[in-house]
Amino acid sequence: MKFISIRVITRDILRMVDFYQRMTGIAPKWYTPDFAEIITPAGTLAIASERTMQLFAVGAARPAENHSVILELMVVDVDATYRELASLIGESLLQEPTTMPWGNRSLLFRDPDGNLVNVFTPVTEAAIQKFARYG
Repeated sequence: MKFISIRVITRDILRMVDFYQRMTGIAPKWYTPDFAEIITPAGTLAIASERTMQLFAVGAARPAENHSVILELMVVDVDATYRELASLIGESLLQEPTTMPWGNRSLLFRDPDGNLVNVFTPVTEAAIQKFARYG
């Protein structure tokens, strides 16, 4: 089994795709007006409108109701990234870059639907080794 992607279901796909495109600097790949992907070297963030749930199990996913999943993206320098993203994040900031006990320096905020996003940089030797395979 291979982990491929996380899919976020949203009521406003244009707003969400724009947010993640601006945040990552990666142009989305649109497959339909209801489905796009932000493809990174390590994994894919799929973003779909709630209309796509009609093709799965109607009502199984409810937009803007996540209270347990954190989307995590690794960057070279989280402090520099924070300065670059400050205006995009705005009042959705939950935690400025902070070094965590497990060795990552993490920035925590919410996306437009309220999903938690953790942008981090490994800073301890153990954390750097842990993520070395991602380059």
